[in-house]
Formats: sequence, C-alpha cells, structure tokens
Amino acid sequence: MKKKLYKFIAKLNKAFLPSYSKQQLDLSKASKLQMAIIGWRYFITTKALD
Repeated sequence: MKKKLYKFIAKLNKAFLPSYSKQQLDLSKASKLQMAIIGWRYFITTKALD
C-alpha cells in the first residue's frame, strides 16, 4: 500500500517538478527552494524503490 502511494507521488513529481539534473544545475549555486525540491524528489524516489 505504502509503496504504491510513493510510486504514484514519484510519477507526480516527474510530471510537475523540474528536473535539475537535465538542466545541469550546480548544487553549490542552488537556492534553498531548489535544494528543497531536490531533497523531496530524492526522498520520494528512495521510498518508491525500497
């Protein structure tokens, strides 16, 4: 049940949130909002894969 929820959220993230790796964003120059989005995407992705 939880894993399905995380997979669904991961699909939403992919559809609506920007992909900073495709934009080649330098993490040292990222704003706090960009870092928060990166952290959120990382958290959801790791939960969906476990």
